[in-house]
Amino acid sequence: MITLEGISKSYDLGSVQISALKGIDLAIDRGEFITVMGPSGSGKSTLLHILGILDSPDAGTYRLEEHDLMTLSDKELSRIRNQHFGFVFQSFNLFNEFNAFENVMFPLMYAGIRGSERRERARSLLVQVGLEHRLYHYPNMLSGGEQQRVAIARALANDPTLILADEPTGNLPSDKGEEILQILDGLNRDGVTVVMVTHDDVLGKRGSRCVRLRDGVVESDTGRAA
Repeated sequence: MITLEGISKSYDLGSVQISALKGIDLAIDRGEFITVMGPSGSGKSTLLHILGILDSPDAGTYRLEEHDLMTLSDKELSRIRNQHFGFVFQSFNLFNEFNAFENVMFPLMYAGIRGSERRERARSLLVQVGLEHRLYHYPNMLSGGEQQRVAIARALANDPTLILADEPTGNLPSDKGEEILQILDGLNRDGVTVVMVTHDDVLGKRGSRCVRLRDGVVESDTGRAA
């Protein structure tokens, strides 16, 4: 599904250059549940952002199925990101001026889905994550766990092949975090590929495979099929 070869990324912080990723090689197969772990500054979030085409590498090759993403225009990359990826962040990243229903409809509007279809799909997704009674509640009226459920429903709006989750339970109490993980588990069982960044060793064992980063390189990759 995805092949990264020699992916490197650096950032300039004033007079200092930080090497976030150093020649990363990584293959992701369809249907995997991969956890990405490592200490602070190891490159976990940078890797996730590059996987989701939210950032671009300085060097290396990124192939998504038949696409060589390094050769595509920004417009083409935006289309692929909208069609293939769903994002779930620690801070939820909901639009505060939109209710739950409108937040989930937003990517469908961006994709040009007609009104009746996007309303039906948004409602169905919110029911799927157990929020049929919160359709018209705004983010400030929802608990953290409910906000993350809205974020997951929104991530699923365009039927992505890959969910990228960056510390999705980090701002939640353990019981609500477990509810979010169970949703991700269920999506994975239904065939959605999941890549989840976490600093928690217990959560790191949640997937079928764990990739550990240290100082911008892959330190270990356990659970990978031969």
